[in-house]
Amino acid sequence: MKVKKTKFDGVYKIDNKLATINLVPGEKVYGEQLVKIGNIEYRIWDEFRSKPAAAIKNGLENFPIKEGSKILYLGIASGTTASHFSDIIKNGIIYGIEISEIPLKDLILIAEKRKNIVPILADARKIEQYEHLVEKVDVVYCDIAQPDEVRVFLENCKKFLKEKGYGMIAIKSRSIDVTKNPNEIYKQAKKEIEEYYEVLEIVKLDPYQKDHAILVCKA
Repeated sequence: MKVKKTKFDGVYKIDNKLATINLVPGEKVYGEQLVKIGNIEYRIWDEFRSKPAAAIKNGLENFPIKEGSKILYLGIASGTTASHFSDIIKNGIIYGIEISEIPLKDLILIAEKRKNIVPILADARKIEQYEHLVEKVDVVYCDIAQPDEVRVFLENCKKFLKEKGYGMIAIKSRSIDVTKNPNEIYKQAKKEIEEYYEVLEIVKLDPYQKDHAILVCKA
């Protein structure tokens, strides 16, 4: 079993599977496979459970999350993807916004062991609920199932994103408009975001995440 570095900070490949180095050795977050090679424990990053992993599998060119990154994560849920971000950023910080109390309870348990995650019970559409808790960040990552997801993403970027920071949005086409072709939804999202930021790429996530895409932009 061989480990290969990818071109992205903190992201590895083990037998063609993506992996990150476990920040909390011995601890699983969502039932993922743990692999120990030498003195290092890796967590397999499941592309069927995590949209950024699916995007990397599908050829993503721009992945701005790295060691030390400060991230605002909109729709952090119970922390599946955020736990891999946590592995990568190490001494950085993730401000995790989640509207639902049930997944947030799971996230709080994870955050007790991963000191770089700050769970915040709030509505991403109501910035005033958490603006006093969040500093300027390097990356805004958005994954919320709402028809106005792009607007919510842009408002948070305008408020919290540093100059020359990056935005990543997981576009859930069926949550935005179930009647439209997903490609139309992606094109419209790109158009709206381009009014404010440079769109670097859009990567579709099929077959791992049906009718989803990740868009990466830069301030």
